[in-house]
Order: sequence, then C-alpha cells, then structure tokens
Amino acid sequence: MIKLLVVDSHPIIRKGIELLFVASKDIKVVGGISNGEAIFDFLKQEKADVILSEIDLPKLNGITALRRLSKEHPNIKVLMFSSQPEEIYAVNTIKAGAFGYLSKTANIITIKEAIEKVAAGETYLSNNLASQLAFAKGIHKSTKSTYKKLSTREIEVLKLISVGKKNKEIAQELEINEKTVSTYKSRLMKKLHVDNIVDLINRAKLMEF
Repeated sequence: MIKLLVVDSHPIIRKGIELLFVASKDIKVVGGISNGEAIFDFLKQEKADVILSEIDLPKLNGITALRRLSKEHPNIKVLMFSSQPEEIYAVNTIKAGAFGYLSKTANIITIKEAIEKVAAGETYLSNNLASQLAFAKGIHKSTKSTYKKLSTREIEVLKLISVGKKNKEIAQELEINEKTVSTYKSRLMKKLHVDNIVDLINRAKLMEF
C-alpha cells in the first residue's frame, strides 16, 4: 500500500485526490496539507511514501520544500502536481529532486499510474514532454526555450520576484544572502535580455505564475 500525502493550497484539490483513492487497495491518502512548511510538521507524526505537491504553495514554495525534502527525507518520492507550464517546470523540478511532474489536466488513470511509477523509484514524465526532450531540442528560439536555459535556482528567484517578494524576503525563503539574490537578478536580466527590474517582473509574468 502506497502512503500518499497531498500538498495543495486548494481544499477542493486535496479532497478530490482523497476521494479518488478512498476505495483503492494500492494507494492510501494519509494526509492533506495546504502549505510547504506543514509538510515537515506532518512527517514528524506520520509516514508517507509519496508526496503529491503543487509548486505554488504558501509559506514555503514547492521547489524550496522539494530541496529540503531531498535532504531531510531522501526516501520519500515527490511527484509535482501543477497547472504551471510543463515545458518550463518539469525538468527543473526533477533536477531539484522530484521523481516526476504531472499536469493537473491529467486523467484519473494517469494520476494513479504516475504515483505508482514514482513510488517504485522511477521517473514520471508525460509522453509529450519525453518526446520533446528526446527529439525536439529547440528547433527555434522562443520565450519558453529561453526559460529552459535558466537554472532551477534562477527559476525559483524569478518566481518569487513575480509575486512581489523583495530581496530580503527571497533570501530568507531560499536560505541565501541578499547579495546572492542580487547576483541572481543580474543573471536573470542578462539571460532574459532586460535591463531593469520592471521588465524582469513583466517577463516573469509571461511564465504564467
């Protein structure tokens, strides 16, 4: 029996996943929590084999929580479950320690298959993304292909910039110093071909945060 922890800020999503597996003999939802920090409080009390987690989480975003989970709970497999663009986030979340990336548009069968695959220690990617990675290494440059050149940490910083976080807040959330945040901002402006913070925020919003 796979013990599944669902992490999503929307109660309807949490309840929906729970109901999905209420009669399952293979997967049991052991909890549903609404923010990134609560993951670690939950794991002090209960066990989980797989965590199904959104990227956009209050208090501690999904990618930052993922990095911490990889260090503190290396045996737990994390499957990101998000409406954010797969072509931008999937590879970066896997680099950060996730075992897979699942779109919220996935059907019931796909969700079950992805959880089982990740629980077995395998990586889950959609057929569409797997094909892109294998056969379509950027035929032409586009906004999204530009974002693929960003590192996982740069994606994290850009995401936090897009929601109005200041350098000090970004530094605290990512556990880095403010000078490092400024360095990441400079890199982002260079890679995204902008020369001021307003344009950088506008480019960040193009990523559909």
